Amino acid sequence: MPTLYYTPESRATRIIAQLMMMGKLDEIKVVNVAVVKADGSGHADSNNPHPEGKVPYLITDDGEHIRESAAIMMYLDELYGSGLSILAGQKGRGAFLSWMTYYCGVLEPAMVAHFAQIDHPMIVTSVRTMKEVGEHITSGLADKPFLLGDKITVADLIMASAFQWAPHLTPDYDNVKAWLKRVSDAINGEALQAYEARAKDALMAA
Repeated sequence: MPTLYYTPESRATRIIAQLMMMGKLDEIKVVNVAVVKADGSGHADSNNPHPEGKVPYLITDDGEHIRESAAIMMYLDELYGSGLSILAGQKGRGAFLSWMTYYCGVLEPAMVAHFAQIDHPMIVTSVRTMKEVGEHITSGLADKPFLLGDKITVADLIMASAFQWAPHLTPDYDNVKAWLKRVSDAINGEALQAYEARAKDALMAA
């Protein structure tokens, strides 16, 4: 079965949330590893094959190594046919790919720059800021329940995960707040928190 390298309270948490939504968590081998966190806590883990010691990291049944959340989330949905993606040839495929890569190319860099208190013209012109991120999400949503319309996709999961992790950065728009609630309601938050708590205890005991 595919192997997912994961640590609790990290970017890999959204992969666990996705697998729970798909009902496929028991079809993945999850390896709980330590990572070095931004505050300096944690440590490099020799059990983690990620070349930079990060998570998530997925090794497929064919031995292919997949890194980056967006790639892993799309791969898993397409592998299991769970309907959380817009596939090639389907209406909305371009918008779906745009949101998935927007998270990686704009939202997360803008959020990191915000936390690092970096205010530089190069950041503003090439990446933009959280202000532009909020404006893009609210205009992209408009009056739709989810980013791609009536259907929740992994684009919603990955985009919303940033604000589930840092709720104080949630854009101050009613449609964005309503969207985040819909995404949260679609995730079994209680089960996810319980899973993370057990994983955290296991890491501390190791």
